[in-house]
Amino acid sequence: MPEADHHAIGAGSRPPDLRRLLAEEPADPEIVERARRRKESALLDFGVGQSVVASWLYTKCHHHIPTVSVPTAAVVVTGDGGCALLYNPYFFVELDLDGVKFVLFHEARHLMHRHLYVDEELRTDPVFALAAEVSINHVALRRLRRPGLPTVPDGDGRREPVGVDPGAVYEAYREDLRRQGLSPLPYDEFVDTDLTVYGELRRMKALDEPVSRYCVHLHGSPGDGGGVPLDPETLERLGDEVLDEVMRAALRGNPAARDELLALADRAAGGGERLDLLWARLGLDKLRGVTPKTRRVDWWQRWLIDVLTSKLAEGDRLVYPKKHGAILLALGHDPMLTRRGPERRKVVLVAFDTSGSMPDSVVDWLTTLVGQTDGVESHWLGFDGVVRPFVPGERVLGGGGTDFQNVVDYAEGRLEVDGRRFEAEPDAIIMVTDGYAPPVTPADPDRWIWLITDGGDDWPDRHHLPMACHRVTSGR
Repeated sequence: MPEADHHAIGAGSRPPDLRRLLAEEPADPEIVERARRRKESALLDFGVGQSVVASWLYTKCHHHIPTVSVPTAAVVVTGDGGCALLYNPYFFVELDLDGVKFVLFHEARHLMHRHLYVDEELRTDPVFALAAEVSINHVALRRLRRPGLPTVPDGDGRREPVGVDPGAVYEAYREDLRRQGLSPLPYDEFVDTDLTVYGELRRMKALDEPVSRYCVHLHGSPGDGGGVPLDPETLERLGDEVLDEVMRAALRGNPAARDELLALADRAAGGGERLDLLWARLGLDKLRGVTPKTRRVDWWQRWLIDVLTSKLAEGDRLVYPKKHGAILLALGHDPMLTRRGPERRKVVLVAFDTSGSMPDSVVDWLTTLVGQTDGVESHWLGFDGVVRPFVPGERVLGGGGTDFQNVVDYAEGRLEVDGRRFEAEPDAIIMVTDGYAPPVTPADPDRWIWLITDGGDDWPDRHHLPMACHRVTSGR
């Protein structure tokens, strides 16, 4: 049995459903190693910008497993919350590096299709299955800058293409419509959105679905060797997590994440109310630079609420009450956090960099958010080269050089200010700064939240270990 490639990004045991899938003859160790190196190189290229969505999705897979149980590659998503990448090492060594990237991109994109288009009647329609293949492979060819599909040996000394060729399907579509006396769309309009491809294929009278042995997810089930587990609930959670992470990266200024997310949203246009709500929740309007008339909360504010909630777990959580929040917004007020859970109070330390100008809107909103939240004990700090505790309403002076280490030492109880140390242990530390000072490494980076003001340096996001980090807007 080939050993699983355990990645540091995940933990936990192998999902039980994999045991039957892996009960196959072992692959040659040399082939497995060659395939593993090719797979790792492909995923590295995704991570440096070719596909942020694919990069994040594969980091969610706890195990990367070489196995002959699948003919190509697939992501197993099981009902116990497990997620694993399966790949056939013999197939991978038949491909070059770009071919492996194409196959992995295809599988990642197919999972996002199933996440976005959850209507069972739609997903079980063979025409939509073909439309998904056409759409996914079209995007893969464009994004990976390939002239055509990857190929593998066919056994006769030639090479055959992997998967469904969107150009070939388009030619069949165009010829079919012309025989009917109808006008086909130009190729770029034909592939404009996923649902455009689906709608145009349904206009065909004689649709011969080109089934490829390389599309393992299209037909069958694990029992008959034709598919892999794709539990809907686990897939929904996984898809949401990936899109959330990519949106955060895009809103922090990552151009690759922004480009891919906007392209994905454009391709999903017309997908219905559920998709509209999903993109609205993610903050697509903010990414596009459009301010919705019905909402006043900036993305960084929503992001801070989400992250702060996670820092204050477990047991005691700050939550955003949707109904109450909607009423407050309708009345022109800012939303407030409410608290659920046991009575233990949580400690939040908010530190403002006074070496430069702090946006008044940021200070006011944080004061409202943290200072008046039930169940939270808040402490306030101004800092430049030194730290100065204060209470909201006091004037805090600054202007000298910035030293983050003093804040770290104070928050961790090592630095005395006016003869006193900070005796509480903070559950979360919010740093509002332009980021321009030597980087620091707190003892518990997971508790730190960095709000970087306009034009600042978001080094905490790139630091080892990374800390929660987001840029904030200077006005409302």
